[in-house]
Amino acid sequence: METFYITTAIDYVNASPHIGHAYEKVLADVLARWHRLRGDRVFFLTGTDEHGLKIASTAAALGRDVRAFVDENAATFRRLTRVLNLSNDDFIRTTEPRHQQGVRALWARVAAAGDFYKKNYRALYCVGHEAFVTLSDLVDGKCPEHETEPIVIEEENYFFRLSRYRPHLRRLFAERPDFVVPAARANEMLALIDTLEDISVSRPVEKLAWGIPVPGDPGHVIYVWFDALTNYISAIGFGTDEARFRTWWPAYHLIGKGINRFHSLLWPAMLLSAGVEPPRQVLVHGYLTIEGQKISKSLGNVIDPAETVRELAARAGVEEAIAADALRYYLSRDIPFGEDADFSRAALVQRFNADLANDYGNLLNRVLPLVHRHFDGRVPTRGPDEGGDRALRETARQAAEAADRAVARYDLRGALEEIWRLVSAANRYVDEEAPWRAVREGRLDRAGTVVANTLEAFRAATLLLSPWLPAAARRAWEQLGLADPLEAQRLTDAASWGRVPAGTRVGPGQPIFPRIEEAVPAPAPVGSSAAAPTGTPPRARATEGRSQVETISIDEFRRLDLRVAEVLSANRIAGTDRLLELEVDLGGEVRRIVTGIYPIYRAEDLVGRRIIVLANLEPRRVRGVESQGMLLAAEWEGDIGLLTVDKAIPAGARIT
Repeated sequence: METFYITTAIDYVNASPHIGHAYEKVLADVLARWHRLRGDRVFFLTGTDEHGLKIASTAAALGRDVRAFVDENAATFRRLTRVLNLSNDDFIRTTEPRHQQGVRALWARVAAAGDFYKKNYRALYCVGHEAFVTLSDLVDGKCPEHETEPIVIEEENYFFRLSRYRPHLRRLFAERPDFVVPAARANEMLALIDTLEDISVSRPVEKLAWGIPVPGDPGHVIYVWFDALTNYISAIGFGTDEARFRTWWPAYHLIGKGINRFHSLLWPAMLLSAGVEPPRQVLVHGYLTIEGQKISKSLGNVIDPAETVRELAARAGVEEAIAADALRYYLSRDIPFGEDADFSRAALVQRFNADLANDYGNLLNRVLPLVHRHFDGRVPTRGPDEGGDRALRETARQAAEAADRAVARYDLRGALEEIWRLVSAANRYVDEEAPWRAVREGRLDRAGTVVANTLEAFRAATLLLSPWLPAAARRAWEQLGLADPLEAQRLTDAASWGRVPAGTRVGPGQPIFPRIEEAVPAPAPVGSSAAAPTGTPPRARATEGRSQVETISIDEFRRLDLRVAEVLSANRIAGTDRLLELEVDLGGEVRRIVTGIYPIYRAEDLVGRRIIVLANLEPRRVRGVESQGMLLAAEWEGDIGLLTVDKAIPAGARIT
């Protein structure tokens, strides 16, 4: 059993949380939950940074008492941990006594090492960074990070001999090439080591009273970075409980690229001075942007993650915990670790529909009705392997192993892609093995085997997805009727088969992610393996207490151009599992339609059929083919049936 101590940056409480804060916390939580799934001992820390000039200035500008101001804003960040379904083991505040004890203990050790000295000096100070800067750090005289001009400060401060630790830092990076990931961020830090100068670590109390006094010198307050960085050790007992501290340290720090140098250079140097081992790794993520712009209050593009969750929950008709899971999934799936990426509400909805509703949620909804209808609501007994049974079982094993390797590289996007390989394989398995057909043909044993195998695959996928979808996974676990609690499962259980015992009574199968119906269908995100057939109407979703569809007027119905069409040709689209390209005759007009009904309907079975087509649907390109309409089909228990007409009705006839 390994120890995994993961931290986020502590958030500055001069403003409310935004989507960038949520992104970092979700990544840390997924890593924490995954390591628990592996059986590791895990401690996950987050919290708030509550000292410094920005805090004092913001509170003063608002006419607020600074203590009341930080208490109120810290509570907002603490609430965010609940909104996002975080599993953090602690929430540290830098105004807490335990933290102040840790800071004083670290200061005493560094002082004993002879690494502090006082001097008077004049320098440029960026309030946004809470850091002194040089002219070379500026662009057009402004901090490129905050787009503000620094202020000039002339005062006596304590300095930390950071320059003394240049060789120590070079050695650290040489001995541990993966100390900072990704590699590009490590190279940025390596380029800075030889330029490091001693750094100010205090402010005179007459300039900044809001902070921790320097031990033995109450005329100075400890500067924010020496204070703030210490949270990572004060929270686990440094200065108060040495045994507990040794249990958890060193840590994995997850931070944004803007504070990389403080965590990868200053912090290790401080620890080395104090005789403490440096962090195990510094994991550096990129920034989220909104429509290509940096998130900024001045630009008015700050997105409140709690409000985003509430809005999504209202649109989907689900609990906020389920909506939060969807946000967690989107942030991990669409944003490569270490890179900047744009946040999009439209892409969030697309992921909700294509991946969570169609692929994952619908997989369970396709088989539970069969269990209730044909097997008295109990998991049927599996028979001998046939068809794709063994391949599905092997895919589950491979997905668990591949996802674990991806998480070890901090490639959460890649891990989800591996898990989705299993989800997609399970959907294909149901399509190809067609348990509803086996029922119609009187082969109930075979239908039971397919259903039981599908539930096994869904169980494995649910377990693997639980770090991203904790609330939805618990709901799915309840529907599977499994006696062993989800929290007791381990990664090895995902690769095992036979964990859904025959005879288990399953739940009713209410949709966990009911599809969000949009006025204009949006294309699925790149890399999606949506189960909903392209070119057929979206699957209906019944939601408790809500009608499936809204009523429309007769005039709205008359806007639909429904026509009889004859299928002239049908061909598989290369590189796809379900797509067919049809040529249809609409009465002297030939059109192409792309539809996802293979293998339920094979190409050779469709030629000559007369079907019903929605002819005035906006064209859409699918796999390089422009689909110029939508055929109508009915779906039940995972089966699909085309709506056809009597052959005496000519192609092109209007349906009114």
